[in-house]
Amino acid sequence: MSSQQESQSEYGAFGRRIERLGMPRPIFWGFVAVFIFMIGDGVEISQLPGYLTSEGGLAGGQATLVTGTVYGVGVLIASWFSGTLSAIWGSQRVMQLGAAIWIIFEIIFLTFAINSGSLFFVATVYGIRGLAYPLFAFGFLVWAQTVTPVHMRGSAAGWFWFAFTGGLPTLGAVVAAISVPLVGIYNTFWLSLIIVAIGSVIGGFLVREAHGLQPIADENVENPRSYKRLLEGIDILWRDPRTALGGFVRIVNTSPQYGFFYFMPFVFVTGTSESGFMGGGQYSILVSLVYGANIGANLFFGIFGDYFGWRRTVTWFGCIGCAISVPLWYFGSLLTQSYAVSVALGMMYGILLAGFVPLSALMPSMVERHDKGAALAILNTGAGGAAFIGTAVATALNPFVGYGGVVIAYSALYVISAFLTSFIKSEADPGEEGYSAEDAEPSFGH
Repeated sequence: MSSQQESQSEYGAFGRRIERLGMPRPIFWGFVAVFIFMIGDGVEISQLPGYLTSEGGLAGGQATLVTGTVYGVGVLIASWFSGTLSAIWGSQRVMQLGAAIWIIFEIIFLTFAINSGSLFFVATVYGIRGLAYPLFAFGFLVWAQTVTPVHMRGSAAGWFWFAFTGGLPTLGAVVAAISVPLVGIYNTFWLSLIIVAIGSVIGGFLVREAHGLQPIADENVENPRSYKRLLEGIDILWRDPRTALGGFVRIVNTSPQYGFFYFMPFVFVTGTSESGFMGGGQYSILVSLVYGANIGANLFFGIFGDYFGWRRTVTWFGCIGCAISVPLWYFGSLLTQSYAVSVALGMMYGILLAGFVPLSALMPSMVERHDKGAALAILNTGAGGAAFIGTAVATALNPFVGYGGVVIAYSALYVISAFLTSFIKSEADPGEEGYSAEDAEPSFGH
C-alpha cells in the first residue's frame, strides 16, 4: 500500500473528501485557523481608523499614519521573518509567536493605548501588533507548502488565499458591520480579540502534524536551528535569482489593486471629480463585489494550476489577464459612465488577479527543501511590499501623466512580469516538460 493510500485509510471518508478537494488532511484545521484568525483581524482593521479620529484623540492624518504606514512597516518586516524563522523553528512555533504578539499587544492597545491620545504610544503598540498576522498566516503558508504533496501544492495555495481573503477583509468587515450597532465599536474590538484567540488556539496547538515543530532542513544542513540561517532569506536572492524574479512578480501582483483603491474614489465617485459617475455607497459595493469575485477565484486557480501548470497559470491568467483587465476596467468605466459595466469589468479584474495564486506553489518548489522557507520569505515580503509600491507608483506618476497614465504603467508592469515568468521554472511544476508523476507522492507524515 502506498503512503498516500495509508494516509487516506487512516483519515477515513472525511480525509478522502478533504484531499479530493485539494486540501492536505493533516493540516486541514490550519486552514480553518487562518480563516478564523483573519476574520478577527479584519473586524478591527475595518473600524479602527474612524475610531482613532472620533474617540481616540488623533487627527485624521495621525490615524492614517498609525493604521497605514506604521502598521504596514510591521507587516513588511514580519512577512520576511515568517519564512526565515519557519526554517529555523518550524512553522507552528512561528504561528504561536504571531498569535502571542497579537493577543498580548491587543490587550495593551485596548486597555491603555487606544484612548490615550498619544500618537507615539498608539503607533508603538499597534506597530508591534502589526508583526502578528504575517507570522501566523504566512507561517502557515510555509508549513502548507513544505508538507503538501507536489500535485496538490497549487490547490493548497488556493485554499490558503481563499481562507486569508475570506477573513480579511471580507467576513471581518461583515462581522464588524453586524457587531457595531449591537455593542459599539470599542466592544467590537474586544470581539475581534476573542475571534483571533479562537483561531490562535486551533492553529497554534490543535493542528497535529510533526513537521510544523521542526526546522525546514534536509541532509545538507549541518545545524538546522542555527540563526545563521536567517541570512539564507537574503543571499538566496543571488544564489538562485529565480527567487528575486518571483519576488518582483509577487510585488506587481497586488500593487495595482492597492493603487486602485487609493485613487479610484477620486475618479469614479461623484463630487470628487468631473468624471465621477457613482455614489459613495455604490463604490463601496463595487469594492465588495471585486473582492468577492477574487475570493472564489483564488480557490479555482489554485486547483486549476495543478492541472494547467503553475507558471503557465501565473503568466497567462495572472500577468497577461491583468495587463488587459486593468486598463479595460478603468477606461471602460470612464468611457461608458455605466455602473453595471464598471462592476462587470472590476469583477473580471478581481477574478484574473487570482491567477497569481499558483506562485505560492511555484516559488518553494524551485529550491531545495532547506531553502523553501527562504523562498517563501521573499514571496511573503513581496506581498507585504505591494501596498507600499502600488500607492507609491500612483503618487509619483500622477502629477506627470494623470491617473490614466498610472493605469497604463500598471498594465506595463504586468507585461514585464509575464516576460520574467519565463525564467521562473521548476521541474515540479505540472505544466513543465520535466514534470514526473513520481514527484507527486505526499511528503507529510502520518
